[in-house]
Amino acid sequence: MEPLHLITTRRNGTLTVSVSGELDIATTELLRAHLLDLLQEAGRARHKQGALVIEVSRLSFIDAAGLGILVCAHNQARAQQTPLRLTGVPPALRRLLRITGLEGRLT
Repeated sequence: MEPLHLITTRRNGTLTVSVSGELDIATTELLRAHLLDLLQEAGRARHKQGALVIEVSRLSFIDAAGLGILVCAHNQARAQQTPLRLTGVPPALRRLLRITGLEGRLT
């Protein structure tokens, strides 16, 4: 099992969190809490053009619980009018997003 690592950067109102390792039932709470904190920060930001970017090119595994966290973050971002997008989506995850109907919503 590869541990989940999160690295966050801030630039011109855009918050980027790089996710690496395995995102599964055992690690989703860590990502959920971090994303919700970042969304609160984005909501308070002076830059109303801010965004949250989730960079997943180094994500080695994701299960249904992990997908659920991404959907939860997407829904929260949409409710507060903060743009959210996934970048660096590897082919296996892109296929999973396409199969589940999430590709157009998250990328």
